[in-house]
Amino acid sequence: MYEQFKLRAEGVGAEVHRFRTRGDALGFILTFLQQEGTADAPQSYAVWANGPFLTGIDTAQLSGKVPGLSFNVSRQTAADSRIGISEAGWALTDTGSLVADQTAVEQRLAATLPVIHITLIGTDRILPDKTAVFSRITPETSRYIAFITGPSRTADIERVLTIGVHGPKRLVIVFIDELDGVAE
Repeated sequence: MYEQFKLRAEGVGAEVHRFRTRGDALGFILTFLQQEGTADAPQSYAVWANGPFLTGIDTAQLSGKVPGLSFNVSRQTAADSRIGISEAGWALTDTGSLVADQTAVEQRLAATLPVIHITLIGTDRILPDKTAVFSRITPETSRYIAFITGPSRTADIERVLTIGVHGPKRLVIVFIDELDGVAE
């Protein structure tokens, strides 16, 4: 299902990567942050919302490796950030969409305010379609569900397609095999 998801997601403008371990994925993310110019200056910050991926990782040490990387996500830090990192609960092969429980405001802020959104997900979280995901979520446990399909886009301005008006201009999806079974 991964290959089908990747094909659909790339078809709507997302970038899709897959790593075997958290360490490999973390190395990719740190390199990506450095290549994108993450720095301790407004519009160059990166914010990382807490989630299962970070379990057991020394976030203070990571912040020291990448100036401008913060794990304290607020409206202001997210708005001043170039990159936001969050986690998704599921990926849908039929549309190339991510499904994220964004009940925690930090997840929403990291996913919507920065110019670039990196989302992390376990490879085992790929589902065939919306029917499959709707059998796993309930209003009692999931109060704010977001469906993310590619970078933000609109064509409501004189019918001209514009990328990044209502959210990130770039969506980078990082699948991690080792996260299998971690998130639910």
